[in-house]
Amino acid sequence: MPVLVGSVVEGVVTGITNFGAFIQLPEGKTGLVHISEISHDYVSKVSDYLKKDQKVKVKVISINDEGKVSLSIRQAEPKKSTVKKPAEIDWTKTDDKVKGLSFEDKLNKFLKDSGEKQDQLKRKDSRKGLSQKSRKA
Repeated sequence: MPVLVGSVVEGVVTGITNFGAFIQLPEGKTGLVHISEISHDYVSKVSDYLKKDQKVKVKVISINDEGKVSLSIRQAEPKKSTVKKPAEIDWTKTDDKVKGLSFEDKLNKFLKDSGEKQDQLKRKDSRKGLSQKSRKA
């Protein structure tokens, strides 16, 4: 299989430097994975991520006129999502305190709880304002 730009191939790490790693590709070609292309995370030491003779999948980023091959490990596999899903809520479950209340009673309880929370936030904000004013003085 010829090495083409955009293709993902398997190679073997043949050398590690401060700025990246050299990878032996199929057909005897060698390419370089720059330190910035090793992982989606910050890489300070290449040897923390790669070892000599390790097999890795790489994506061919470019091949220049002199035949130098630029490679990427991080582009060869998709970035893992760090987005967390929201917690599941069981809407059928009811609080024992409000179970036997009428709609109006539930609404009044909600308004009371909401008002108390608003008052707490206002007090907290006013305390912050006082401490900031005392710093300026």
